[in-house]
Amino acid sequence: MANDNLIQIDKDLANKKLTITREFDATLELVWRTWTEAELLDLWWAPEPWKAETKFMNFKVGGSWIYAMIGPDGSKNFSRIEFKKIIPLQSIESADCFCDESGNPNLGFPTMYWVKQFQSLGNRTRVVVKITFEKEADIKLIIEMGFEAGFTAAMANLDRYLDAQFKLRNQLKINNMSRTTTYLNFPGNAEEAFTAYKAIFKSDFSGMGLQRFGDLPADAGSPPVPDAVKKMILHAELPILGGHLLMATDAPKEFGMTVIQGNNMYICLEPENKTETKRLFDALSSGGNIIMPLADMFWGAYFGSCTDRFGINWMFNCIEKK
Repeated sequence: MANDNLIQIDKDLANKKLTITREFDATLELVWRTWTEAELLDLWWAPEPWKAETKFMNFKVGGSWIYAMIGPDGSKNFSRIEFKKIIPLQSIESADCFCDESGNPNLGFPTMYWVKQFQSLGNRTRVVVKITFEKEADIKLIIEMGFEAGFTAAMANLDRYLDAQFKLRNQLKINNMSRTTTYLNFPGNAEEAFTAYKAIFKSDFSGMGLQRFGDLPADAGSPPVPDAVKKMILHAELPILGGHLLMATDAPKEFGMTVIQGNNMYICLEPENKTETKRLFDALSSGGNIIMPLADMFWGAYFGSCTDRFGINWMFNCIEKK
């Protein structure tokens, strides 16, 4: 990650305002999804070793998000975000407070008023978060509670999620001929599984072999990869019967990721051009659920994913000839 991605936090106590600026190496559409979909927010919102868990979310004006921050001991601290104004792909205004499990405000803590602004920088996105308070004592309390360190850690979680999930998915494809692969997510045992598959199918790893999270270059300003994660598999591919390709990655819990039945397997389609990619995407997503709309990604692919009306997960990764 480049130095200019580092978080900037400006504290204006006199005007009772915090301003946080952060850039991400991902498109506006992708970053917007990570801030507006409960399933993705749960992956990165909490600073380690805490975890975020959504109880309820209705992302619309007048709707709310109630979630718990779960501590290492299993304790839960609930918060509620009420959405006041939403301009898609531009901004979100909300009132945030601590609450009980039912969403009733905890009056012992202040209400915070958030404005989140999203700006496209081509294949990068700038996010500016402005938080205002009713009293100077309120902003001081939130700062004393560790807001700066916690939010900085959450932004690092998001960076790692974006990087680990999408950065290297096209590296091992040496041409743009159409192909279909199967993409598997594992909770940390991808190497064990693929070693077993290698023996069963009497095959060998293709491309660059087993790539590990520890192989990622140590970019300036990027948090170090936890030791427990370094040996996990970032990307693997293995030909099986008929030349069909299995691909895989581990989804480390240290990055806030959770593998469950239903999100652990995708059929990955790589058409030759965008026209065919869109045709297949529109047909398969009709009556189903669009997980990620088709969009040009920073690694050079036209990418998207969906679940069809039969509950099958599909991934699309098109890299056209130059």
